[in-house]
Amino acid sequence: MPKLGFDMAEGLLVRWVKQVGEPIKKGDVLAEIETDKATVEVESSATGVVLQHIVDQGTMVPVNAPIAVVGAEGEKVSEQKAEGEKPKAESGKQKQESKADEKPAPQTQPATVPASQTVSAPSDGSVKASPLAKKIAKDNQVDLSNVQGTGPGGRVVRKDVESALASGPPTTDRRPQTVSGPSSAVIVSHDDQTIQTTKLRQAIGRRLFESKTTIPHFYVTHEFKMDALMDMRKQVNAYLPDNEKVSVNDFILKGVALSLRQFPNLNATLKGTEVIQFGHVNVGVAVTVPGGLMTVVVQDTDQKPLRQISGEVKAMAARAREGKVKPDDVDGSTFSTSNLGMYDVEDFIAIINPPEAAILAISSAREVPVVDNGALKVGWRMKATISVDHRVSDGAEAAQFMQALAEFLENPVRILV
Repeated sequence: MPKLGFDMAEGLLVRWVKQVGEPIKKGDVLAEIETDKATVEVESSATGVVLQHIVDQGTMVPVNAPIAVVGAEGEKVSEQKAEGEKPKAESGKQKQESKADEKPAPQTQPATVPASQTVSAPSDGSVKASPLAKKIAKDNQVDLSNVQGTGPGGRVVRKDVESALASGPPTTDRRPQTVSGPSSAVIVSHDDQTIQTTKLRQAIGRRLFESKTTIPHFYVTHEFKMDALMDMRKQVNAYLPDNEKVSVNDFILKGVALSLRQFPNLNATLKGTEVIQFGHVNVGVAVTVPGGLMTVVVQDTDQKPLRQISGEVKAMAARAREGKVKPDDVDGSTFSTSNLGMYDVEDFIAIINPPEAAILAISSAREVPVVDNGALKVGWRMKATISVDHRVSDGAEAAQFMQALAEFLENPVRILV
């Protein structure tokens, strides 16, 4: 069971992709596991034959515990004892389902429902479902509480939602009902809705509450001149196909990584009374996913060309939104970034992602009035704010880092050579 993130203690083995007796190659997907963050595909670390499944589907397994045995065909293995356990919630649900099979449950709801209550909110927290199933349900306004799950322990999986879509129209509509007139639309009030938070949202809240209450944050904001970068991006993209065009964020990620090489104290973590400066620069990128955020990681960002960084971020973000991230996608970040530039944001701050020492909040690149050599003109400007752990660094070092980053962003040819 891989460890994905410093606070992960266990994972749910959702599905075996390879069955006992099947051949498997190193790097092939062996199983799917679910964590607080996403559903992750576990790859085999060896080539051979799947000789044994140590744990059953639907079992919660501690990190680093063995889940399967891969060896040579015909090789004999001793019986391994499973270290995981079935989630209590799942066992209770299965018992209820078995009792329901014995006798019909009494009807507790009236046959007719008031018109104001006929539209229900999609349920993605109180119903056991995979992240991908939740995403498809949300995109198509499907109420998961009305979908029969066929996964382990009654878990709703993708095919269940697709079957529900194929069998009829969407069952929910989140939009407020309106009464339209010749010149206006009046919003009709509706009952309060109680939405159960997802495991991902709970994990985000738990991690960032700990970060904000135990790490002494301080913040430094810098405004960058983006005219040269915007022009260079336009020139670069003129030579690239549509699916390979680079973004402003790709330039920033490379600039951040190169700047961190000059300031290793910000590419670090605090352990007791020691600061561990990481030898690799792995920049994390916050990605919006159904129900929250996930940080995907560009390994060795400082050593990769711009097009490779761009391609990796696109691929990892797509897998994250589909709930199919790989372990390497989310593991090992040494410094994080959060970009809200696409939402026309002037400035914001971000909370440090433990156990890292800093995070950069990136706002929108905007055309604004600027004064240049005493003359008023229009120019491209972008604000960014670095949040730093005061136990590791001080304001002067953070300010110098932002100046170094400005050298790359305001002279973007340095990023390309």
